[in-house]
Amino acid sequence: MTPIPTLNTPQAIEFEPEFIAGLTHIFEEMIVFNQMLGLKITSLKPTQVRARIDMKRDLIGHFSHNRLHGGVISAGLDAMGGLAVMAAIGARHMDETPTQRLHRFGKLGTIDLRVDYLRPGIGEFFELRAEVMRLGSRVAATRMEFLGADGKLLSTGSAAYIVS
Repeated sequence: MTPIPTLNTPQAIEFEPEFIAGLTHIFEEMIVFNQMLGLKITSLKPTQVRARIDMKRDLIGHFSHNRLHGGVISAGLDAMGGLAVMAAIGARHMDETPTQRLHRFGKLGTIDLRVDYLRPGIGEFFELRAEVMRLGSRVAATRMEFLGADGKLLSTGSAAYIVS
C-alpha cells in the first residue's frame, strides 16, 4: 500500500513519543476487544498505520483447516481503519499537545465497512495496514489490507468513520 499524500499533512511529520505511547495504550489496552484479538501496533505514521495479529486458538473459525475466523479479519480491518483516522487527526492538530490530541477520539465511530475476503486466513501471524483516503471535518474514508505472514494479500477493506 502506497501512502496517499492527499491529506493536508506533510509526510515529514513525526509523532512525539508521548503521542505514540498514548495512542498505543488506547488502541491496544483500553479497547478491550483489540486486546482480545491480540492487535499490536507495529508502525504509527500520519499517512499509514500497521499492526500485527498472531494466530491463536481463540481466533480459529474453521477447526479442520486452522483458518482464521472471518469476523477477526473484519474486526481487525475496522480497528485499523479507525487507528488510521486517529493518526490522521493527530497529524492535523500538531499545534496541540499530545494529550489534547489524544482526547479528540471520543466521537470516532464506524459508519460503513466493506470487506473483501480474497484468500483464507491461514498462517502464524498476520499484518494489517490502513490509510486515510480523505479526512473531512465530519467523515473520514479509509482503505485497509490484511496480509499473511508471507506477504500475500488475504483481504481488503474500505470504511467510513464519523469524526465529529
